[in-house]
Amino acid sequence: MPGLYFDELTVGQVFQHPIRRTITETDNVWFSAITHNPALLHLDEEYCRTQTEYGQRLVNSAFTLALMVGISVGDTTLGTAVANLGWDEVRFPKPLFHGDTVRVETEVVELRESKSRPNQGIVTFLHRAFNQKGELVAHCRRSGLQLKRPAA
Repeated sequence: MPGLYFDELTVGQVFQHPIRRTITETDNVWFSAITHNPALLHLDEEYCRTQTEYGQRLVNSAFTLALMVGISVGDTTLGTAVANLGWDEVRFPKPLFHGDTVRVETEVVELRESKSRPNQGIVTFLHRAFNQKGELVAHCRRSGLQLKRPAA
């Protein structure tokens, strides 16, 4: 199992996730369509070329968030997560465009024992996503309920 148990995590631990992803037009249009987001910024190339400062479609920020967190799962919570508790301080300092490649790093910023579940703990991760130029394009804090290592 690739995920880590609560007791295997330490505050300050940083994961440089090996998975990278180049975002395609299909990713952006499909995600926008299945989430019923008709924003012209994601779907209308002509509008973006002539009416926006970017001159092209922007990648849906909800896709960016999902991708950033999804890339982190294999190294951190796969098989050890009980539940996602929430996302805080979600920010997108720079937009992503079709053809951009995303890499992600995750830092453990807080650990605390669960008061009501002795075999679980609460972990807070800080996820950061960067484009191929090394520019920060997204970050968020994510809290999750994580299993502790089973007693031997």
